[in-house]
Amino acid sequence: MTNLEPKLVWDIFDQITRVPRPSKKEGKIIEWLVGFAEKHNLEYRKDKVGNVVITRPASRGMESAPTVVLQNHVDMVCEKNSGVDFDFDSDAIQTYIEDGWVKARGTTLGADNGFGMAAALAVLIDDDVVCPTVEALFTVDEETGLTGAFNLGEGMITGKYLINLDSEDEGEVFIGCAGGVDTLAYFDFRWEDAPAGYEFFEVSIGGLKGGHSGDDIEKGRGNSNKILARLLYGFPDLRLATIDGGNLRNAIPREARAVVGVRDGAGFKDYVESFSKDVKVELAYSDGGVTVEVKPATARRVIDSSTVGRLIEALLGVQSGVLAMSFAMPGLVETSSNLASVKIADDRIVVTTSQRSSLESSKWMAAWAVESVFALAGARVEHSEGYPGWAPNPESPLLAIVTECYRKLFHVEQKVRAIHAGLECGLFLEKFPGLDMVSFGPTILGAHSPDERLEIASVERFWKLLIETLRVIR
Repeated sequence: MTNLEPKLVWDIFDQITRVPRPSKKEGKIIEWLVGFAEKHNLEYRKDKVGNVVITRPASRGMESAPTVVLQNHVDMVCEKNSGVDFDFDSDAIQTYIEDGWVKARGTTLGADNGFGMAAALAVLIDDDVVCPTVEALFTVDEETGLTGAFNLGEGMITGKYLINLDSEDEGEVFIGCAGGVDTLAYFDFRWEDAPAGYEFFEVSIGGLKGGHSGDDIEKGRGNSNKILARLLYGFPDLRLATIDGGNLRNAIPREARAVVGVRDGAGFKDYVESFSKDVKVELAYSDGGVTVEVKPATARRVIDSSTVGRLIEALLGVQSGVLAMSFAMPGLVETSSNLASVKIADDRIVVTTSQRSSLESSKWMAAWAVESVFALAGARVEHSEGYPGWAPNPESPLLAIVTECYRKLFHVEQKVRAIHAGLECGLFLEKFPGLDMVSFGPTILGAHSPDERLEIASVERFWKLLIETLRVIR
């Protein structure tokens, strides 16, 4: 990557990929940011939750221009393919270039939001960049709780304008985003001895694309948890020993597995083969790599049948995917739900789901609908605190500046959009009602999955737009 242009931005991103930064474990990247500020003699401040702001003084002649906040989050989604030997707590991301894209070997790349971080840091130290006072804000734990944005310290930022660099579609500028809430269901169960006369198998769902549960939810991709629940529902007199599907609340689950006991082993294998063919046909055009596999297994104990029945029915019946499209902004997903993960923890099964909507009332409608299904199945249900959406402002002065810069640079119109993914902007607007905000970035595909990749050609356009916007702000 260090041979790519703009060289300074790529150099910094290369350094960032070498620093572990899982959500809620951002200590190493925070230390690295502080060291960056000290190395370049830049003023910085840090609040009690770990958010960092690094400030660059205005260029000569720009002292009276309003301060601009360049905002990014420091944590990354840590997803890897099964069988990949990688420790996100200690290992550097293994990057490579292929067909005009930067990718990672078997893991997420962390361009979300690491490349935005790199661009902001390059602005801070590039003497050729002409800009007003810049406050580069780096928040913690965006991906799993928005902890940094919720708890941003007093006086951390003072800017009039905020440019969020956490978008993933070059050529588009975002002026609104969805709000979200997590809904968790807990099934308490009893362990029982594995019954005699049962043959045990491991069934696994894999090969799915997964992706971001906001950006990719409308693409018709398979949800491994839903597919597994459907498989389990369709075979009679089945005993369940283990179940494990998905990982992160904001990622469409790519893999799921279960160990099951059946009386008719040959019949079960035939059933799985037939089921696999059906799923492949259904997903042929949206997620054609899906695999459904079965192999012999053993089990000493199983989950009580009553809980298994209620769990499988709830997983099959609960809403997941697009629930409503927006009529106000055609093409925008308005409301969605994601059946994110199913995990066994001691004597409890924990099901994690997330709901998003650009309408606060619809967000809670979706969450309550999910709650109702699990409550009817006898589970205990709770909701997270949630986070607000960001209402679009088409009359934004900053938006006018950015779109005019794009027009002059590239001689085409920039698309103005809202995004179904969650951005921290809604929380910033609650804390600073006068902030004028936009979001843009380079093109990143497959975020939140090991297929994550960054388009090299989009980076130079993204960088040119950023520095031109800073140059003309008054």
